[in-house]
Amino acid sequence: MKKTSPKSEPPFNLPSKPLLIVLSGPSGAGKDAVLSRLKKSGYPVEFITTVTTRPKRTQEKNNVAYHFVSTENFQQMVKNKELLEWANVYGNWYGVPKQPVRQALEEGRDTIVKTDIQGATTIKKILPQAVFIFLMPPSMEELAARLKDRRTESHFDLDLRLKTAEAEIKQLPLFDYVVVNKRDEIDLAASAVEAIITAEKHRVIPREISL
Repeated sequence: MKKTSPKSEPPFNLPSKPLLIVLSGPSGAGKDAVLSRLKKSGYPVEFITTVTTRPKRTQEKNNVAYHFVSTENFQQMVKNKELLEWANVYGNWYGVPKQPVRQALEEGRDTIVKTDIQGATTIKKILPQAVFIFLMPPSMEELAARLKDRRTESHFDLDLRLKTAEAEIKQLPLFDYVVVNKRDEIDLAASAVEAIITAEKHRVIPREISL
């Protein structure tokens, strides 16, 4: 009987690389709401909690939406190079802790971070292979209504956030995807984010993150 050489198996079902997803957008776009919906759905992604010096709002819990720290502790984290990126936004400091991002990626878990436009721009420079998603309000009028409904900003702060949002929306070309988050349609926005992640997992040439 003629011997045949063993054939190599086709590279089907190769494990994909872990993704780093950066969710950004103007204040009031609904980033926290979309992430909360993803968490409740049990979607398999590591959620990284942002560190901030801003005061905790009544309905917020520490170490859930944010890690609330003092300005002194935040500056110490900067000094120790513990943050992937950080920025001062409306008078308060915000930053993404580096170690949990690195650990999740090393363990092969898709990871999502929430940041403002400044932070997304910084991450884009150091980790261009991340997936950048811009969460967009359906209109400036809708954004203004949401900010007013929060009742956490003065008239001056509200005007500042709206003017800032107009400038931030012009940064849209820096992102890979845009998701419009309409009022009372959080499920659709969350599903769109899931669809983006699913599509990215099927890239012929996967993104590779080195942190």
